[in-house]
Amino acid sequence: MMNNQTETTSKKPTHSVYYLKPKAGSDQSDWIKVGAAWEHGDKDGLNLSLNILGQNVPVVVRKNKPKTE
Repeated sequence: MMNNQTETTSKKPTHSVYYLKPKAGSDQSDWIKVGAAWEHGDKDGLNLSLNILGQNVPVVVRKNKPKTE
């Protein structure tokens, strides 16, 4: 179950995730789509669903917060 920090507001992805594969003999790269991402409701992170070697890999990205002492 998700908490309010990681809850997404949409079932459709808000971002696409790409791997940039260098092209031989070029400054350009091929953009290869490897997944999708959904922004968290609090706008401080993303849920990613990556397709790596045929496996769906879930990843959560959160914004760094200052350490309190």
